[in-house]
Amino acid sequence: MSRHHEAHGSRPDSQLTGAESLLLGLKRAGIDYLFANAGTDFPPIIEAFATLDVDDVPTPVTVPHETASVAMAHGYYLVTGRPQAIMVHVNVGLANAAMGVINAASDDVPVVVMSGRTPITERGRRGSRVTPIQYGQEMYDQSSIVADVVKFRYEMRYPEQGEILAARAVSLAMSEPRGPVYISLPREALMETIPAEIAIGAPVPPATAPHPDPAAIEEAARLLSAARRPLILCQRGDPSGSVGALLASLAEKFAIPVVEPYSIRNVMPSHHPMLLGYDVKGPLAEADVVLVVDSGVPWMESLHRPATETTVIQLGPDPHFRRMPIRGHKADLAIACDTAVGLAALAEAMTPSPHAEERRALYRQASERRRRDAAELAAQGRSSPMSAEWMSRCISDIMDEQAIVFSELGVLPHMMDLKGPNRLFNNPHSGGLGWALPAALGAQLADRERLVIACVGDGSYIFANPVACHQIAEALELPVLTIIKNNRMWNAVRRSVANSYPDGAAVKMNRMPLTSLEPSPDYTQIAAASRAYVERVDHGDDFPAALERAVEVIRKERRQAVLELNIAVSDKY
Repeated sequence: MSRHHEAHGSRPDSQLTGAESLLLGLKRAGIDYLFANAGTDFPPIIEAFATLDVDDVPTPVTVPHETASVAMAHGYYLVTGRPQAIMVHVNVGLANAAMGVINAASDDVPVVVMSGRTPITERGRRGSRVTPIQYGQEMYDQSSIVADVVKFRYEMRYPEQGEILAARAVSLAMSEPRGPVYISLPREALMETIPAEIAIGAPVPPATAPHPDPAAIEEAARLLSAARRPLILCQRGDPSGSVGALLASLAEKFAIPVVEPYSIRNVMPSHHPMLLGYDVKGPLAEADVVLVVDSGVPWMESLHRPATETTVIQLGPDPHFRRMPIRGHKADLAIACDTAVGLAALAEAMTPSPHAEERRALYRQASERRRRDAAELAAQGRSSPMSAEWMSRCISDIMDEQAIVFSELGVLPHMMDLKGPNRLFNNPHSGGLGWALPAALGAQLADRERLVIACVGDGSYIFANPVACHQIAEALELPVLTIIKNNRMWNAVRRSVANSYPDGAAVKMNRMPLTSLEPSPDYTQIAAASRAYVERVDHGDDFPAALERAVEVIRKERRQAVLELNIAVSDKY
């Protein structure tokens, strides 16, 4: 008897369609949700959902824009460590989803990306072409849209491949270094039934976590233990928080300072005495041994590369970051391993340093001074328009022990009191804008009781397809708090021009070309159309009370809230 036979009454495997086999395989591989933007390629998938038991398949979630579907899977993974699946409409849907796939690849986030494929046959088979659009949408290689950023890509050819492909896709996505995978799904393979003589394959687990070379760990431990001014750089942890806990323990025990340069997922609690903050320039210049922990861009080579005599150790699942064509960061020792496993092994191998107590006193004072200066700077921004520093401090003040922020050109981590690892998620270095708001929706779906905040610039909010995002929040009852920094421009573009041409003609203009977003729309009306609680806040003095009102609505009424802020233009952020 087949394993589906018992679960589905009298239906053996040989009576399953390719679509049914695929959905069953995704669920068996651990996929909870299928975030989907449907098209004419979806009939066999929709019929399979209607036919199979709801407990045996992922929960289908309608997402009205493809970029939001990938970002929701991204955010869901960041708070659970579990990969999710998306499906979009043939090549046009995949084109819209491509930016999200690029973001997932940049952040090593596993997502099973699927799209329909226009029918291969013109006649004679179930699923053959029936509309003119199915000619217009065909490509020679549909997977080429995402081929450069996915770990695995394949076009399903036969119905019996459904469960096998699902298992293989998930196992490859979850094997280190993790990342997105892609499957193309022609209608014929989805609609046909599995032949009676074909057996279905077994699930495939992800590869076990890679362990470091013991000799390399011993050498790294010797270098760090003997160093007078060691330094740790880390710009992201893991969803479980294990990396953050191990790093905090290692830094405290051996008095090694930590900097989180260009942070993607915060690693250390803000109050940790060995956290020097987020600016790598000064600490890097003083370091004699640097441990770079799973950081693709630990410093900018053109601005503040380490001295020639500084020893650099790179540690992580892919310490050379082979997905980056050009990356010249120094590495005297490169240790490939699961990050948490490597840090645990390193802590076990290290010995106390004679310089530890001197460093401990020095960096404790530096950490306290950093936090004091941040509080003073934030308070200076209680004005109209308010500063990003004040905004960030106020958001931090309303966050409890479990609250998290998804930031896209939004909050400033050095102004915040982050209670632990994975409290702040910044947009990936790939920079595909429109990520933070739908990623926050995915995180809220994973944990409906947690306070989830999306803080985005006005340009990023437009990129997020806010009509789609607020519709999702209302439909799924996801009470996300969205904070829009409205400075009426693409300030990141303006700063880039000013840095590139500080004495140029553009910086002297009242309105720099290609940067203005004026006249600014009333963004709150977009959210109000989906029955969100909305407020516009002009003065910094009014922001704390507005935050309290928004959080109260979220807690008591369980609906989304949106605050639009009048934010000062900054030359730094």
